[in-house]
Amino acid sequence: MAKKTCTAFVISPIGEAESDIRRRSDQVLRHIIKPALEPLGCEIIRADKISEPGIITSQVIQHIVEDELVVADLTGRNPNVFYELAIRHAIKKPLVQIIEKGEQLPFDVMGMRTIQVDHKDLDSVEQAREDIHLQAEAAIEGVNEIETPISVAMELGALKRSNDPNQRSIADMVAVISELRAAISNLEAKITDPTNLLPRDYVEYLSHRIIKTISNSVNQGRKYELLHDTQIEILIREAIEMLEDINTSNNRDQLFIHRVIDKLRHAMIILTS
Repeated sequence: MAKKTCTAFVISPIGEAESDIRRRSDQVLRHIIKPALEPLGCEIIRADKISEPGIITSQVIQHIVEDELVVADLTGRNPNVFYELAIRHAIKKPLVQIIEKGEQLPFDVMGMRTIQVDHKDLDSVEQAREDIHLQAEAAIEGVNEIETPISVAMELGALKRSNDPNQRSIADMVAVISELRAAISNLEAKITDPTNLLPRDYVEYLSHRIIKTISNSVNQGRKYELLHDTQIEILIREAIEMLEDINTSNNRDQLFIHRVIDKLRHAMIILTS
């Protein structure tokens, strides 16, 4: 093992003793973070491992500000973790961010490279150890300049206040890109819940409207025209396929989806009969 040359402070959700949160945090610390950093000569410390007498909050902040490296586990969106992470972001000192695989990063930190890990998958654990090791090594050696959302925002503010029109234009472009990223992030969050993207009342309204439109067209002898001109049959089939691909563990949502599919299939029967 390498000689101790740095201190790495771990920010993570700790939880109560014997809780699932504590068990996971201990496993990530023991099997991922320590094996990744100890070869670099890092002494690893977590808040619950601080043994010195004193006010724990002050000691935590001191570690966040003074230690050569911080590893932040964003799993579970713990408020204390993000408060402590913001302090480290503000001072632009070396850090590594990790999160449980499958969890979505909040938009504010989405621009920061974050290592995903499934602590129950040995291949994922091995990859995470390697990634943490490489990121930490580069960060400690200062290979890459540290940029954080806070530092970028401060630099952007300075550009906006500049007397140089070119710098103000750059600031405007960066602001537009940031707004676009926020919109995309918001859309992604909605897509994870189809009922947010397409409210139930609206889906019900569309399905009723489709059936009514088809029925009226058939009754007026315009079924062929409807099929030929609007290709509505293809659209209905595609809608059914998309709904069938939606997986949800919520029984009410599942029943709702099945009900809409049945209505669309009924519309197909009217159209093709």
